[in-house]
Amino acid sequence: MPKIKKVVATVWYNKQNMYKLRRVFPDAEFVYVDFFDKERLAEEVKDADVAILMGDVDPCLLGENTLKWIHCDHAGLNGSARPEVFARGIPVTGAAGRSAPVLAEHCIYFMLQACYHTKELLKAQQECRWGVEGSNQWKGLYGRTAGIIGMGNNGKMLAARLHALGMNLLAFDKYPINGFDYISQKYCANNGDTIQPLLEKSDFVILTLALTDETFHMINKDTLAQCKDGAFLVNMARGGIVCTEDLIDALNSGKLSGAGLDVFEEQPLSPESPLWRMENVYITPHCTPQVPDRAAASIEIIRDNARRFEAGEPLRNLMRPEDAMNGEKAEGGWAKLMNSKIPKEQIRMEMLEKFLGKRGWTDPNEWM
Repeated sequence: MPKIKKVVATVWYNKQNMYKLRRVFPDAEFVYVDFFDKERLAEEVKDADVAILMGDVDPCLLGENTLKWIHCDHAGLNGSARPEVFARGIPVTGAAGRSAPVLAEHCIYFMLQACYHTKELLKAQQECRWGVEGSNQWKGLYGRTAGIIGMGNNGKMLAARLHALGMNLLAFDKYPINGFDYISQKYCANNGDTIQPLLEKSDFVILTLALTDETFHMINKDTLAQCKDGAFLVNMARGGIVCTEDLIDALNSGKLSGAGLDVFEEQPLSPESPLWRMENVYITPHCTPQVPDRAAASIEIIRDNARRFEAGEPLRNLMRPEDAMNGEKAEGGWAKLMNSKIPKEQIRMEMLEKFLGKRGWTDPNEWM
């Protein structure tokens, strides 16, 4: 069975979680490299078995080295699912599932915004005005139909919560959906089903699927035309799944009653985008409140995969050929940041801590 002798890590964890991560590999040499120091990273992996990365698979990892497993510490792997990465033949895994409970909550947050017309209520509150015209026609979630497209970790968590709220559920996935007997209709792409019947019946259409070549612009003018009149769209997946231009047209025409959007084709969303100014659109800037300890959840996935690796078992959250994306549409904002060629002399720790949180240490010896 393979043994892990050297691990190289670039993840941005605090001291306590770096200590825990290091102990996942008690018998291995463990080297920390700042994610932006590509030259040193390429050097350290030459004789390493495992790389635990903050971002996607950087080109510097595809040269001559002994890597046998790469872990990317985030959920979506489309930024790494590039032809040259598959050609290299190194298994790549991700952290899918670590934040599924709060991502499901985020979907419901958007749905409740639509039900309660939050913008109108807040405006009335600011004006000290009692009552909002038309509020006697508003409807809650109970008894309405939600269509979930993508039944991975996030879709499953969302289904359980919407069922508890008394909604009628429809679901679509590439693969057969096992269990979840309370879902009234299950559709499977591999069985020849399309999303059309789900779109036609759903008051809320929620996207919780991966971005791949197959799903790029899945929501476009044709599929939007199939939606139930007045449907509300939630995108908690990836921006590229929705054609932005067609979405804006559907919102302007009234085909959609609104949308809750956490992700966009181009991030950050341009100040010139009309989406910012639409009264029926709710925007969050690709950010979700964390589970109590997201890093700890990631470490448990890494721990499980380290055991699987040395036992010769299939790895969890393994990147598959169908995750592949071609061209620039594979380069999301996260991939561009992590793989950017910013000289390390220009990196300021304060800037990183502003966006990534305080690391709380400077020398790896503090937690080694």
